[in-house]
Amino acid sequence: QLQLVESGGGTVQSGGSLRLSCAASGFSLDYYAIGWFRRAPGGVRDWVGCISSIDDRTDYLDFVKGRFTITGDNAKRMVYLQMNSLQPEDTGVYYCAARFRVCEASRNYDYWGQGTQVTVSS
Repeated sequence: QLQLVESGGGTVQSGGSLRLSCAASGFSLDYYAIGWFRRAPGGVRDWVGCISSIDDRTDYLDFVKGRFTITGDNAKRMVYLQMNSLQPEDTGVYYCAARFRVCEASRNYDYWGQGTQVTVSS
């Protein structure tokens, strides 16, 4: 059974850092892309970035470029979202999600984790 579990959320001050983890089970990251999404309070799930091994690509929302980095360890079936220089606007529930093959900057992902809360205080 394909499953994704996020961890690493918490509360940090503006300018701080957090690293989120996404543990995958039931499938290989060699063939699935992982996307990260944020749902701000009262908002929808917005795409933040993604990584796919099959085309060796990462992609990011412009707002997080240079601050967020997505990496993966396929052997461990782990994907990480390193978030630096956090701002209050980054607050939200962060989800990882999987789709077959390549990254896509959309919500067109088939499998979702339960989310982890990130709060950035000013």
